[in-house]
Amino acid sequence: MTINITRNEEKTTLAILGRLDTSTSPKLQETLLSEFGKAKHIELDFAELVYVSSAGLRVLLLGEKTAKAQGSRQSIVNVSPDIREVFEITGFSNVLHFE
Repeated sequence: MTINITRNEEKTTLAILGRLDTSTSPKLQETLLSEFGKAKHIELDFAELVYVSSAGLRVLLLGEKTAKAQGSRQSIVNVSPDIREVFEITGFSNVLHFE
């Protein structure tokens, strides 16, 4: 997994490329929590995300909880139909914010 970071005045975008699974989710968690210390809005761009496991879902939930606790915002964009199906089956489509 690769994380490309783009920052501007309004938000920080984390473009996730590859697989978000047990071996890569700690990297996203570390990056996500670090970026919440710098920005009020974190946008996760999943255009190049090909797989997400339960470990990845856990990190996304942690991001959502962190955003709420800090008065920040986490949003997800460019979700493929296959990845969206994972969110719908697990119920995460009702918990996470998609744009």
